Amino acid sequence: MRFLPLTPPGQTPPRVMTIAGSDSGGGAGIEADMRTFALLGIHSCVTVTAVTVQNSVTVKSFHEIPVDIVAGQISAVVSDIGIGAAKTGMLASSEIITTVSETWRAEGLHGTVPLVVDPVCASMHGDPLLRPSALGSMRTELFPIATLVTPNLDEVRLLVDIDVVDEATQRDAARALHDLGPQWALVKGGHLRTSATSADLLYNGTDFYEFSTDRLDTPHDHGAGDTLAAATASALAHGYSVPDAVQFAKGWVTECIRAAYPLGHGHGPVSALFRLAQ
Repeated sequence: MRFLPLTPPGQTPPRVMTIAGSDSGGGAGIEADMRTFALLGIHSCVTVTAVTVQNSVTVKSFHEIPVDIVAGQISAVVSDIGIGAAKTGMLASSEIITTVSETWRAEGLHGTVPLVVDPVCASMHGDPLLRPSALGSMRTELFPIATLVTPNLDEVRLLVDIDVVDEATQRDAARALHDLGPQWALVKGGHLRTSATSADLLYNGTDFYEFSTDRLDTPHDHGAGDTLAAATASALAHGYSVPDAVQFAKGWVTECIRAAYPLGHGHGPVSALFRLAQ
């Protein structure tokens, strides 16, 4: 696959921020984001929203970061280092979602810096990573400032109450998500296990774009959603259009899934480390 251009040594590379939770098992969350950033030649900036206690089998608990610290992390980086794009992951609560949204606007980032929203609601094991009361805040506060939202099918069901089972319902879901305010909505098809392909559908209110790859047979796909969103944000920081950024990220996460490895007693992570062999 084609990779993003690398910045020559000694020169400052593009900066991308992940606003997300930490995964103690290292498979998803900010750890997965930073692996993708680093291996795509991106300087990683981080706003930690929560610390999870998890491994390859389960999320045992999590601790939310105080909202003043969440806001402070964003402001400190933006005021000094600057960012070319950002992505969100686990935001845990309505208070953190409100804080991120308000800080994003207060720092003048809305409309100037691309924001990819991965609306993390639960782990791949089904463990909740978002307070139920926070869904409304995600719809009304976070989605309207998003350049792109990237829910999986379980998240689509929670957000717009549509069960995606085929192309028609995938289009319905994309329209419903776009109506919540983001510039673009991507309905990922990876969880539609009955399909021989993994087809993601992108929509901007007018046009649909489909990105499809053969489905890879592996149980090790922890962190795939984080990795896709991080790769998309990385491409946006390089000036890619949204469709081109999603196409790049789809190819990236496909190779990461192909290189996934077992870890612990449960689901292993997708692996950006394949890049080191190129």
